[in-house]
Amino acid sequence: MSANAATVTRARTGGPREDGPKILEHVLGWTLVVVLAMLVTQLGLL
Repeated sequence: MSANAATVTRARTGGPREDGPKILEHVLGWTLVVVLAMLVTQLGLL
């Protein structure tokens, strides 16, 4: 079995190359950060 055949038969494990659009993930992440910051300031925890 050659190295090429070994890589073809290897099972995919859901690594970072199978993720969806990165921009949506970044926008949602920063939105969560902003919402948490507003919540912390409104509650007077900082």
